[in-house]
Amino acid sequence: MNTTFPTRRAVLAAAGTTSAALTLAACGGSGDGQSGGEGSPEPGDGQTGKETSEPGGDGGALTQTSEVPEGGGTILKDQELVVTQPTAGEFKAFSAVCTHQGCLVASVADGTINCPCHGSRFTIGDGSVAHGPATQPLAEVNVSVKDGAVRRS
Repeated sequence: MNTTFPTRRAVLAAAGTTSAALTLAACGGSGDGQSGGEGSPEPGDGQTGKETSEPGGDGGALTQTSEVPEGGGTILKDQELVVTQPTAGEFKAFSAVCTHQGCLVASVADGTINCPCHGSRFTIGDGSVAHGPATQPLAEVNVSVKDGAVRRS
């Protein structure tokens, strides 16, 4: 009987591929956009945060001004944006992608935009880091207000 055994190279390649696949699967999460973990904020948590998935685009309405609480903000998941109103009548928009490891922020509360993955917080006024581990601010998006709607500029 002629038995063939795999080479050491084939065994190591298979082990490396399996290890890489398991690592990627572990990093991928459950696919529901949540990080899981006990104590993670839920989207829209906090008295001053809201979440919406309404469409918006270049020049199109992102959200109505009435949907953005003063001193808080609204997360627009579909556009990966956060629209904030730091003071009455002042509207700002930022990327909803955390600069630490690319997670989507999940809530706006107590004057900060909050990432559930590792606890980074960003100020609603300028997107700067209020609490790490992120070291870079959220990217600002130019917006304007017209006819009661916040729009990309």
